[in-house]
Amino acid sequence: MRRRFSRFLSGVKSEAVQRGLSPSAADAVLSGASVSQSVLNRDRAQGVFKQTFLEFSQRTGSTSRLNTGKRKIQQYASTFDRARREFGVPAGVLTAFWAMETDFGAVQGDFNTRNALVTLSYDCRRPHIFRPQLLALIEMTQHGDFNPATETGAWAGELGQVQMLPEDIIRYGVDGDGDGHVRVKKSSPDALLTAANFIRSLGWRSGEPWIQEVIIPKDLPWDKTGFGGGLTAGQWFKLGVQPRDGNTRFSNLPTALLMPQGRFGPTFLAYPNFNVYLEWNQSFIYTTSVAYFATRFEGAAAYNKGNPERGLSDSQMKQLQTALSRKGSRRRQDRRHSRRRYPRCGPLGSDAARHAGRRLANSAIAAGSALTSNERQRKGRFGYPKRPFLWKYDQLAVSLCPRQKRLRHPRSGGQERPP
Repeated sequence: MRRRFSRFLSGVKSEAVQRGLSPSAADAVLSGASVSQSVLNRDRAQGVFKQTFLEFSQRTGSTSRLNTGKRKIQQYASTFDRARREFGVPAGVLTAFWAMETDFGAVQGDFNTRNALVTLSYDCRRPHIFRPQLLALIEMTQHGDFNPATETGAWAGELGQVQMLPEDIIRYGVDGDGDGHVRVKKSSPDALLTAANFIRSLGWRSGEPWIQEVIIPKDLPWDKTGFGGGLTAGQWFKLGVQPRDGNTRFSNLPTALLMPQGRFGPTFLAYPNFNVYLEWNQSFIYTTSVAYFATRFEGAAAYNKGNPERGLSDSQMKQLQTALSRKGSRRRQDRRHSRRRYPRCGPLGSDAARHAGRRLANSAIAAGSALTSNERQRKGRFGYPKRPFLWKYDQLAVSLCPRQKRLRHPRSGGQERPP
């Protein structure tokens, strides 16, 4: 295994040099690198997120954290003004991500980032996802923006105060403090403006809302709720849905009526900008919570908790998942496809497995590049099948409505993330 690992490191260095990176930067990252069993354990763990929206949003969006965020907005007023002016991203949106991901930079992860990405690139399961991140880390090191020996982050390679991947930092990095570097771990201006640039790249529409709390009547066309319902905000308003803040200026925008704990709990209209949150993190509870928290920083009142019905039990949810699998859901088909294309592998796998993963990645990337940017935008969350009344488990919500998004690893980072 040691000999195979050495060949792997040599291959990464050769590829980095072919891309124009310096051999010394590659050596700085790869020399002393090792496989982390703790990273492998985390990657193979199948965590289940069981908190409800009310539980998670109240824990992560506490009054104390809200007050801290407001002070941060004042402290970095010029940075937030620049983010809005250059990238169209409001202060509340950035502050909510900053809070949720790392508690304003206080908890950024304790996994050595270099070893994490080396481990996941060497492992047989998803090298096509992590190897480009390792190469980007070498480029960050060459720029003087990263210290491979000491800097830490999430187990899956995300780093910095808003937990971003090295490729995204290279592509969207902004020197916010004017020191000639993009150091998203130590510099709050660098981290915030880099995040703003990245959010814009995901399709953020300046000047438009992302989520809005509403009051709903007793009777509605329930089959139109959730993603894919096809109604504009104005059509919902005509059906008796009332925005709590009274703002009806965006009646022409397409929306999704979201009830994360059923129709007796908090209810929201999600606008096209909400799709950006789902690109950031696929967890429905996380995205709804951070989007709601962003509105609080922008002046919205606390939501009406309502009186939600009790969700399904563990056994009931498993029964429902089993029944859906028997119906032949796309998720089941995707699992069969993955088993067919990926060979079985041991803890660190075979070269054949890595090559198979790379071939699959190349074909997927080639297929994605054939789409225009407008076509990619149209294939956002609002074009997918709606979610039924699911409010207990994120895992089931994702399995019913799988994403067809660009190849990216599962987000893993900040302390407030679902496990």
